[in-house]
Amino acid sequence: MVEIKKMRSKIFDCITFFDNNYMFDFRYNVLKDYVDYFIVCESIFDHRGKPKEKNFIRKDKYDFNKVKYFILEKPFPKNTTIWENQAIQRKFLLESTSFANDEDYIFFSDPDEIPKPELLKNFHLEKKYGIFMQKCFNFKFNLFNKYESPWEGTRVCKKKNLKSIDFMRQKVKTKNLKYSFIRFDKEKSIQIFNDAGWHFNNILSSEEISLKLKTFAHTRFADEKYSSPEVIEKKIEKKIDLFERGHIYKKVDIDDTFPEYLKKNLDKFNKFIIN
Repeated sequence: MVEIKKMRSKIFDCITFFDNNYMFDFRYNVLKDYVDYFIVCESIFDHRGKPKEKNFIRKDKYDFNKVKYFILEKPFPKNTTIWENQAIQRKFLLESTSFANDEDYIFFSDPDEIPKPELLKNFHLEKKYGIFMQKCFNFKFNLFNKYESPWEGTRVCKKKNLKSIDFMRQKVKTKNLKYSFIRFDKEKSIQIFNDAGWHFNNILSSEEISLKLKTFAHTRFADEKYSSPEVIEKKIEKKIDLFERGHIYKKVDIDDTFPEYLKKNLDKFNKFIIN
C-alpha cells in the first residue's frame, strides 16, 4: 500500500504597502526563514485617492521566489472614504493569494506588525482564526508603549476560512471571546497567541510620520496641530503620544525578547534605537 504524504501548509505573509521599504526590509530579514511567500500589495493611489509613486523596492538580496509584488493600478471610486479605499486594497491583496491552497495559512499584518518567527516554525492553528498579541513600541525599536500592549496585531487563518482581510481585522477580536455563546454574530473560534511578536509603530522620521498622518489618519489628526514635522519631532524627543492622550513611553534595553535580527544588527538600526 502506497503511503500518501500530507502536504505541508505553506505560510503566506501578506501586507499592504505604502512607502516604508525600511520596515519591509526589516520584516523580510526577521521572517524569511519561516515564510514561504511574502505578498506585497501597493496601490498607485493613496487612501485619499491621490496619485502616488510606486515605492516598493525589490532588492537584489530578496528571494524573488518568495517576494510576490502586486500593483493595484485602478483608481479608487469617487466619494469613498479612506477606510473604504483601504478595504478595496485589502480585497485586491486577498485576490493576490489565489495560488494558495485551502490548507495554507494566510497571515495578515500591518507592515510594522511582526509576528514572532519562532511561532511560525511547524505552525498549527487549532481554531479557525488566530490573533498574535504583540508588544507595542513607538518611534524607536526600544521605546516601549505599555498603554497599547499587548497589541492585537497579526491575524491568521487557513485560506479556506478566509472571508476577507477586513473581516479578519475588524471582526476577529479578543473581546469576541467574552460574549455569550448565543451571540452567533460574533466570531469565537479564535486562538490567542500571547507574547507573539512586536508592533514597531512609527519607526520613521518626523517628516515620514507627518506624511503618514496626512495620508491615512482621521481628518482631525491630519491637521498641522498634530501632523507638523516640528510638532512630531518635539513629541518624539519627549517620548510622548502623538495624539495627546497622556501616554509617556519608556526606553527599555534590547535583550533576548527582541528579534534576533535586530540584536545582530544594532549598528544598522542605530538611528532608531535609544542608547
